[in-house]
Amino acid sequence: MTADLERADRAIINAFQGGFPVVERPFEPAADALADRGVDLDAEALLARIQALDEDGVLTRFGALINAEAIGGAATLVAMHAPEDRFDEVAEQVNAFDEVAHNYEREHPHLNMWFVVSVPDPDRVDEVLAEIEAETGQETYNLPKQQEFRVEAKFLLDGPIPEGDVDLSDLGPDVTPTERTELTAAELDLVLEIQDGLPVTATPYRDVAEAIDQDVDWVTETIKRFDQEGKVRRVGVIPNHYALGYSENGMTVWNVPDEKLDAVGPAIAGLDFVTHCYERPRHDGVWPYNFFAMTHGRSEAESQERIQQVRDRMAEYWDVGEDDWDSLFSTQILKKTGIRLDERAAANTTDGATEADD
Repeated sequence: MTADLERADRAIINAFQGGFPVVERPFEPAADALADRGVDLDAEALLARIQALDEDGVLTRFGALINAEAIGGAATLVAMHAPEDRFDEVAEQVNAFDEVAHNYEREHPHLNMWFVVSVPDPDRVDEVLAEIEAETGQETYNLPKQQEFRVEAKFLLDGPIPEGDVDLSDLGPDVTPTERTELTAAELDLVLEIQDGLPVTATPYRDVAEAIDQDVDWVTETIKRFDQEGKVRRVGVIPNHYALGYSENGMTVWNVPDEKLDAVGPAIAGLDFVTHCYERPRHDGVWPYNFFAMTHGRSEAESQERIQQVRDRMAEYWDVGEDDWDSLFSTQILKKTGIRLDERAAANTTDGATEADD
């Protein structure tokens, strides 16, 4: 599906995939920023368009994109082989685990099932994988993130503000980041309230404050502080990339010489169409690749062109052979529930007084 979007909708999607204001009435400064760039919408019209985009499925949600890793617990990428004659059975067995979030079938001669395991206790990962192996009779290959070079899944469109460079995150209260890793009870309430998005209303932060019985100033201060601390990756519209036509989802994997990783990582992360970029472990005899770069394209040709650009950039740092890389396209979404933060955040919450009571 590719949505048929008007010029103003394209401007909104390009402009606000990050950096949306964290103020009590955010649509007013957001509309002013669009007007400065030649898109004439008032706050009411901007709100109505985002509501329509959300209702039509062009957005997966509107609000704060929580960084699950920074909130608590652990998540890891896992690969396994599902025999062709048992594929549906194995998928059903894997998907039955509450700890499994995303699960995709990918093109690979052996490792054709890829899923994410999310747990509140990092020590639980090995237990879950052992349970999956016992249930399916198939070996799992754990591929935890060892270095993160980029996570910025933005999907820009032809139209106004093509660079997506509107950033109003400086608006709102002055805050000071903390070094705390644990959440207070009040922060836990906030995370659980906003994990699926903000209300698409004229006063989303006030509505959240009322839902968790907090002051709106505390909500805006905490979300803005979370943004600076990395607990929130960004605040804005989160598009459904399939609805925007980005249907080609290619996971490129590379056997980068270890001594080149620190140079290669930032170089590949600097390509604006690379949405995720990590170092992950190899598995001897099964999986020789230690570097993952995710690309998305609106056509097979665009996707292949982008993969070639990744290879060209790689070749600036080492001699890339034909056996040194692969591209695994997703062929089927088997499960996509998203990473639920309830247990992970609760396990990382302190007892006692809330921050609002201090």
